[in-house]
Amino acid sequence: MDTLTRMRAFIDVVEAEGFSAAARKVGRSKALLSKYVRELEDELGALLLNRTTRQFSLTEAGQTYYRRAVEIVREIDSLAETIRDSSGDIRGRIRLSAPRTFADAPIGRSLIDFAAAHPEVVLDIQLDDRFVDLVEEGFDLAIRITRLEDSSLIARRLAPFTLPLCAAPALIEKVGRPAHPRDLERLPCIVDTNGRFRQNWPFRERDGTPLTVSVSARIEVNSPLAVRNAAVAGLGFAFLPDFIAAPEIEAGRLVTLLDEHITDGAGIFAVYPHRRHLPAKVRALVDFMARWLKENCDRG
Repeated sequence: MDTLTRMRAFIDVVEAEGFSAAARKVGRSKALLSKYVRELEDELGALLLNRTTRQFSLTEAGQTYYRRAVEIVREIDSLAETIRDSSGDIRGRIRLSAPRTFADAPIGRSLIDFAAAHPEVVLDIQLDDRFVDLVEEGFDLAIRITRLEDSSLIARRLAPFTLPLCAAPALIEKVGRPAHPRDLERLPCIVDTNGRFRQNWPFRERDGTPLTVSVSARIEVNSPLAVRNAAVAGLGFAFLPDFIAAPEIEAGRLVTLLDEHITDGAGIFAVYPHRRHLPAKVRALVDFMARWLKENCDRG
């Protein structure tokens, strides 16, 4: 049994926080992983894990070994990826984080189409509305719908998007059409609690000056689809991503308002950690999504 296999087993156990969880994750038996870690400790002549019947903890030697082992395994994997890339083959696992907003919208189809076009790629898609730590949590790539500000990441803008202010025609007939963003302070609103701004909605004056309006939420919900449904039902004014609102706007169930006061600069981004080598499979996915969005979405 080679040292690299034992090293990978040790890393799997540490990152899964237990032998049982690691066994489920990598598809090996708990007994086999335990054997590999024990053999690694015998090889090193040092105890790496303090084991009890319920849990384990890293020894000081284990902490040191884990940090260096992760670096070594990543370098070996990167080298192997480089050689595979030279053949032009697109294969392997891509661990991707994406917000539910993206996956639930029609543009989420881009991931399905990529998987269909590349049958030797395994897409491990984790849907999460929080900003995951790509390095710490082991992601190859993340899709983020935002105004990107984190300079520690490499980012590629896949497509622009806007957040139009929307309302149902029946609501406008009932409470009136706002002439200025501040009119929203006295009108019913629906707040997506996943958003950065919550009840402090960003606008701009006609001269471009930033303007923040504090609204009163009639409904607060952490889903843009639920926000859209509530807006269609006439329950309030709402900010919605254009790709979520578009079907209802086209059908006349929602209309946009205060367009001249809506801020811009947001986008759909692919982000990944700083790496000396971007795997071909990840680069292929990013290129595919950029083309897909350009071909399937009219974003100006």
